[in-house]
Amino acid sequence: MIALTLDRIAEITQTAIGGSARPDAVIDGPVVIDSRQVESGALFVALNGERVDGHDFAESAVAAGAVAVLVSRPVPAPHLLVDGADDEVVAALARLARYVAGELGDPTREDATTRIVGVTGSSGKTTTKDLIAQVVGRMGDTVAPAGSFNNEIGHPLTVLRADNDTRHLILEVAARGVGHIAHLCRVAPPRIGVVLNVGSAHMGEFGGRDAIAKAKGELVEALPAGSERRGAGGVAVLNADDPLVRAMASRTGARVVLYGTAEDAHVRATDITTQGSGAPAFTLHLNGRSTPVRLGLVGAHQVSNALATAAVADELGMDIEDIAAALGAATPVSRWRMEVTEHDGVTLVNDAYNANPESMRAALTTLASLARERRAIAVLAHMAELGEEGDAEHEKIGELVADIGVDHLVVVGEAADGIAVGAERAADRWSGESIRVPDAEAAAEAVRERMRTGDVVIVKGSRVAALERVIDLITKGDDQ
Repeated sequence: MIALTLDRIAEITQTAIGGSARPDAVIDGPVVIDSRQVESGALFVALNGERVDGHDFAESAVAAGAVAVLVSRPVPAPHLLVDGADDEVVAALARLARYVAGELGDPTREDATTRIVGVTGSSGKTTTKDLIAQVVGRMGDTVAPAGSFNNEIGHPLTVLRADNDTRHLILEVAARGVGHIAHLCRVAPPRIGVVLNVGSAHMGEFGGRDAIAKAKGELVEALPAGSERRGAGGVAVLNADDPLVRAMASRTGARVVLYGTAEDAHVRATDITTQGSGAPAFTLHLNGRSTPVRLGLVGAHQVSNALATAAVADELGMDIEDIAAALGAATPVSRWRMEVTEHDGVTLVNDAYNANPESMRAALTTLASLARERRAIAVLAHMAELGEEGDAEHEKIGELVADIGVDHLVVVGEAADGIAVGAERAADRWSGESIRVPDAEAAAEAVRERMRTGDVVIVKGSRVAALERVIDLITKGDDQ
């Protein structure tokens, strides 16, 4: 974080200095919510978690080097006290992040040293955020959240990792309802906003894709007015292949850049192929120039993520040849998202972080691409928060399993039964096996009993299913 005195932080966050805190003490280290991450000069934020209360670690955090603790009740340590409970601590954190973002990357100032990029979409946010950070990181110091640190707590914490050396701040913004993205954009107003897609994730919470589109579009509404001069004004990077995303062009005063396979896309891919490794290759077209790109990431759906990344990198001043080289060198960063490993001659794909109908279809398409002449095993759990469409969407996934010819389908948990129902209903065109199991342990056992050298296994399900354990159990046994 940029260096600030405690009394200045108290003013910004609307808190009271307490304990033995010195008003002239300087916070110039990280802002953290985990006392184990405290370093010299840090600000420790005490929150009441489900298992532990951060206030209980206030003294140990200061002993480890924290200058002060942001708290909702007095503690025997230097502290900044909010007037309220946890929600006020989070609000104070947001106010501090808003100040830092304004100092470094105010999008209305052409002389701002930091370019803030926001990324949203129903699927692919984390992978695309990771891609952008790796590619533009070649041009200067870049800060991006770890994993899916994209909510009202993770978002400001990421912003507060930025300092005067930060040239790019890449932020993933998520929503559980209308207004959430707008709030995150007030915390860190972006200069560039990327909308990947509008899918079925959280359909049950939003009530329909139009409501999801309304929420995702809050990102482009938050952008400053555009300018014809590159590097100035706001830029909305929109997926030309998704009608609901393309329509967001009417909701922003920013300059619009379309990416995709559509002929009118400003950043376009042609000649898309998939290599034997499952990694796609394509020709990138940008600013009247073209160059081949070979990705190291697995799955044809990564082409769209790469195009969004190319659009951002171009706006930030990167040459097409450098973009292509950086895309080709990019590797998976966040865990459990198309992680490909080999074990005893079997290809294991861990895509267990989360699932919705769109990402599930992408995963199964990738499985088919990887398997080709090999046997395919799919371990699938339910897709959460789909509302009234849940049963039908699960059955459609089961039908896709049958259509691509998966040899063994392992369905985990009762909530995912619809997948088995859909696959079994396609018995007239599918000769594979469907197995229902209760949990990750049983799923791993079912796979171990069936897999043999040369097979491809993919694991996919919503976060609550915790299917990442399946891969661990397959590779390391029952001692996990």
